[in-house]
Amino acid sequence: MMNKMVVANLVHRPIRSLISITAIALEVTLILLIVGLALGLLNDSRQRQAGIGADVVVMPPGSSFIVGLTGAPMSMKVGDVLAKLPHVVTAAPVVTTVATAGTIELIAGIDLNSYQELSGPFQYVAGGPFQGPDDCLVDDLFARAKHVKVGDTIEILNHSFRVSGIVEPGKGARKFLPIGVLQDLIGAQGKATIFYLKLDNPNNADEVVDEIKHVPGMERYVATSMAYYLSMMTTNKYPGVSQFIDFVIAISAIIGFLVIFQSMYTAVMERTREIGILKSMGASKLYIVDVVLRETVLLAAGGIIVGVCFSLVARSGIDRHSTLRVVVTAGWILKATVIAIIGSVIGALYPAVKAARRDPIDALAYE
Repeated sequence: MMNKMVVANLVHRPIRSLISITAIALEVTLILLIVGLALGLLNDSRQRQAGIGADVVVMPPGSSFIVGLTGAPMSMKVGDVLAKLPHVVTAAPVVTTVATAGTIELIAGIDLNSYQELSGPFQYVAGGPFQGPDDCLVDDLFARAKHVKVGDTIEILNHSFRVSGIVEPGKGARKFLPIGVLQDLIGAQGKATIFYLKLDNPNNADEVVDEIKHVPGMERYVATSMAYYLSMMTTNKYPGVSQFIDFVIAISAIIGFLVIFQSMYTAVMERTREIGILKSMGASKLYIVDVVLRETVLLAAGGIIVGVCFSLVARSGIDRHSTLRVVVTAGWILKATVIAIIGSVIGALYPAVKAARRDPIDALAYE
């Protein structure tokens, strides 16, 4: 009987119910998409770094673990020193820079031969290697998102380049230039951002790292195994990401709380006589609170379902039409559900208690 009354109350006020469901859906969508985008960017970056195939990475003193933010302050001659160390098979120099025109993207300048020695040759979906200084490589995700084909001209760092090849994704950046070309573009001739080392055995990574730190003049260089480097690419380790996620969750929860509070408070005021009738018939305070909270949970459930469905559709659209990756996991769906329900129930508590405390005589006399 109570459940039928709860449903009838919501159906009787369709506009208010729809607004409440939409607000909860917005709350859930904000959490899933924005958090999913942050997680997707980190996961994608970690997977692409792992796909390079290096065992050790070497960066200059004071370097950030965020690829592309270091610039190119290392001399290319450092590579000659690293290549002579025990267990080092290949020392591949890479210049990276971040382009911010339109979208933020990582551009990598590579020596094609040494870069491919790290994990094997690029797998070409179309086209082939650089044929000249005005050529570039792009990965398949970028090509599909931007509708780029081999032979097309694209702009990188305010210069035009011909796409000579489209490669399978997952080997560092999404756009590659010859290392000398990128050095000239950013004014870093003879410099490198990072050296990727391929060893005779990955198990020797810690030994090589220790050896690098004992090379005269390289004591302050940042050298680490790729395993440790990848472990730093988490929301807890990246500066500001964890705080950003907490902020998004807080804003989303406040939205849900305020909308439910306003909706249920107005509903209680409109149903003062109804509440008076229920109490005159013997309904307890707990019964009245239960009715209001059940309505709230039903609204929250509807909003959660709509929000999750919209998030999944939006994720599919983002993945298909851009190079951004959005991760929507079952764990975060559960977290968003719990946050939405708790926020909604807290928002409905005051209206529910207010309704339960109504004097039945005053409520019946209310116009």
